[in-house]
Amino acid sequence: MGLEEKLPSGVLLTTVEGLAGYFRKASFWPATFGLACCAIEMMEFGAPKYDSSRFGMEVFRASPRQADLMIVAGRVSQKMAPVLRQIYDQMPGPKYVLAMGVCASSGGMFNNYAIVQGVDHIVPVDMYLPGCPPRPEMLIDAVMKLHTKIQDTKLGAHRVAEIAADEKVALEAVPTTAMKGLLR
Repeated sequence: MGLEEKLPSGVLLTTVEGLAGYFRKASFWPATFGLACCAIEMMEFGAPKYDSSRFGMEVFRASPRQADLMIVAGRVSQKMAPVLRQIYDQMPGPKYVLAMGVCASSGGMFNNYAIVQGVDHIVPVDMYLPGCPPRPEMLIDAVMKLHTKIQDTKLGAHRVAEIAADEKVALEAVPTTAMKGLLR
């Protein structure tokens, strides 16, 4: 005879962290930040065929103060980098960044002085979405994975410990410059 059997029907047991995570993941408000061809695919994600409102993303916000998700769609030039950082800083917390496309993730085919070689040099990135350009289905998958990450995020003192553990793992990781691939 457990607790569940003593409760009347319609009663749900959960934790505050679980409930807060559910509400946060179900109410994404993305900031409009389309920079190149990936932005067309991001716009298609918001169109009726893919309907981003099914995932709690009713409308793309023009003001960073109303957004909690920044989708960086396309290449970021050196001149645009300070603007990107300013918009990120104006977003209220908790805030998330999704790097959409190979150009936003790593500079893509533009290996020159004018393009930032990965938006993670400017803002912390929560999810990388590869492709040139990635399809809206891939963006849906990335958003769903970000939902899972947000659902499992801790609160309060637990969150501080989680961040410290993540930073420790990141500092102990092998730098990409030291990684060796297969030579053919």
